[in-house]
Amino acid sequence: MERNLGEQPIKEILEKHSLKSHDLVVASEGKITHKMVSRAVKGRWLTPPTRRKILSALNKSCQKEFALKDLFNY
Repeated sequence: MERNLGEQPIKEILEKHSLKSHDLVVASEGKITHKMVSRAVKGRWLTPPTRRKILSALNKSCQKEFALKDLFNY
């Protein structure tokens, strides 16, 4: 299984909303780390629970409702 999946759409969303990985870590209720966010942006394969935690933190930070398909193309 290929684990390097290329840059993901979450990077553009973070840039558009002027957010840094630290903003998601602070907003997270599920205890995500800077490394998890970095891996998400770079396109490393993440487990479904980790993807959901990042999605939840992003929705809380942006006060919008994104879906997993908006953040990841895998």
